[in-house]
Amino acid sequence: MRRTLYDEDHEAFRAIARTFLAKEVVPFHDEWEKEGQVDRRIWTAAGAQGLLGTDVPEQYGGGGIKDFRYNAVLSEETIAVGASGVGFSLHNDVTAPYLLEFTTDEQKQRWLPGFCDGTIITAIAMTEPGAGSDLQGIATTAKRDGTDFVLNGSKTFITNGILADLVLVVARTDPDAKAAHGLSLIAVERGTPGFERGRNLDKIGMKAQDTAELFFDDVRVPETNLIGQLNQGFFHLMSMLPQERLSIAVAAVAGARAVFDRTLQYTKERRAFGRPVGSFQHNRFVLAEMATELELAETYIEKAILEHNEGRYTVTDAAMAKWWTTEMQKRVVDRCLQLHGGYGFMREYPIARAYTDTRITTIYGGTTEIMKEIVGRSLGV
Repeated sequence: MRRTLYDEDHEAFRAIARTFLAKEVVPFHDEWEKEGQVDRRIWTAAGAQGLLGTDVPEQYGGGGIKDFRYNAVLSEETIAVGASGVGFSLHNDVTAPYLLEFTTDEQKQRWLPGFCDGTIITAIAMTEPGAGSDLQGIATTAKRDGTDFVLNGSKTFITNGILADLVLVVARTDPDAKAAHGLSLIAVERGTPGFERGRNLDKIGMKAQDTAELFFDDVRVPETNLIGQLNQGFFHLMSMLPQERLSIAVAAVAGARAVFDRTLQYTKERRAFGRPVGSFQHNRFVLAEMATELELAETYIEKAILEHNEGRYTVTDAAMAKWWTTEMQKRVVDRCLQLHGGYGFMREYPIARAYTDTRITTIYGGTTEIMKEIVGRSLGV
């Protein structure tokens, strides 16, 4: 089916993104995988090309266009070239909404220009060693001391954790509040005394993405770094999680499509028993099933992006999209690896890297099980 989501402006933006990735990312990504993080220069290079903060007002150096289609285009192009180490989607899709919706004018002036030009790399720190998808288990505390907050605790699995200059930390500011109440979002800046980074975590995939442990030991942060309302952090998070999960769904479908397209071509060229491996009936059926799933997923994603742009995309909608598309991606990548045979197990082939890179997608941003729980509760059961 013909895609109708994007217009000429989006395609022009796609051309910019594609050229940037081909020149600044693809030639270096293998080396970044060995180093465990990308070169910081790509952030300022991306900022110079207008790839960061497309929805940030122009007065702060952004694109000034609130349209998630631009976010989707950048994600699609990044995924298509296998650049799993580039943390632009976390920056643009996940942390940007908090900086746009919940910050004061002074905070916007302080952080958004750097956000857009790539000199301020952002991260959000929710997950802890003892609290993953369950935000009610957050143990990091931020106690008031005069006009400051004093943070103590630790976070783990933080994307952009090594490179980040500004980290939005979820901390408990009211120890007496029940469950998820009493949480707040507090911005911690690079170089703040007591803020330390631990290991750049050794993952099975996404090797070029810096995923880190963060530690806070009596970190003193001024109250002017509070993001949004005191003790309302959980509700701020819930209001922004639909975009985060939609972003993951967009990337999942784009990733599955990229792997499928490469595999389809491979099955036409690779021969066994004197004929292309794709011509065997079983393999044709497998390819047909994947092509159908992708067509349906892409159609849904287009609708989801439009609904989100109109402000109608709900927590339940996002949970449905997140769990189904990432599970679909996992199935597609696994089947595509099988169609590659032994070559699929070699890391020199993109399918092998895709296999390890995409395994995390059913876990981060809320596990499949948590997503199904959200959907189930919405059904009144």
